[in-house]
Amino acid sequence: QVQVMESGGGSVQVGGSLRLSCTASGLTFPKVYMAWFRQAPGKRREGIQCILPSGTPSTVYAESVKGRFTITRDNAKNIVYLQMNSLNPEDSAIYYCAPRYGGCSEDSFMYTSWGQGTQVTVSS
Repeated sequence: QVQVMESGGGSVQVGGSLRLSCTASGLTFPKVYMAWFRQAPGKRREGIQCILPSGTPSTVYAESVKGRFTITRDNAKNIVYLQMNSLNPEDSAIYYCAPRYGGCSEDSFMYTSWGQGTQVTVSS
């Protein structure tokens, strides 16, 4: 059974930084593509970025995070990270990660295993 767990969220002020972590078990982590998504109240789940098994990031799906968010992974620890800098209130959301074999997708419907997410709140 695949289990996904996100952590590292919290409340920060505008301009602050957070590093989110995501662990996944029940799968062959070095072979899966890992993606980060976020969902704000009343909005659809938005793809942020994906990272290949090799550690190469995909193209950034969310234009608003370009140059501010960085995705990395540590296959030895089964962890994927999302470093978020220069945060603003529009970044407030629940952040999720999801694994997928076979390739990256910015469409959340292409992923079948999800964690509970981690809340990020940015206040001015």
